[in-house]
Amino acid sequence: MATVDLALDTIESTIEDNDIVLIDFWADWCGPCKMFAPTFEKVSEEYPKIVFAKVDTEAHQELAAQFQIRSIPTLVVFRDQIGIFSQPGALPEEGLRDLIVQIEGLDMDGVRAEIAKEKSEAAAM
Repeated sequence: MATVDLALDTIESTIEDNDIVLIDFWADWCGPCKMFAPTFEKVSEEYPKIVFAKVDTEAHQELAAQFQIRSIPTLVVFRDQIGIFSQPGALPEEGLRDLIVQIEGLDMDGVRAEIAKEKSEAAAM
């Protein structure tokens, strides 16, 4: 699957309707973003069941603010509608593939249990 552009009106449905969503927050003036873009596009072709999305932080400043993007490029990953990864910086091609393998192998029941535990502990304070 090629990359898709996200906006404020499409991000929620994209995350809800797909198992894994990788979002690249970028800007046209950003050199590292331009260097990462071909890698992101190339790897997207290898994983047709994963959504590779892009958010132009200049065109969608409100969306970038919602995600508290402070540095670009920043890669944000959702699996089963849960934000599981957020990191600024351009990943090398092999690093991006490795991240995807880790995401696919993640025990989401364990992740949900950990979230529930943290919420329970926070409520008890």
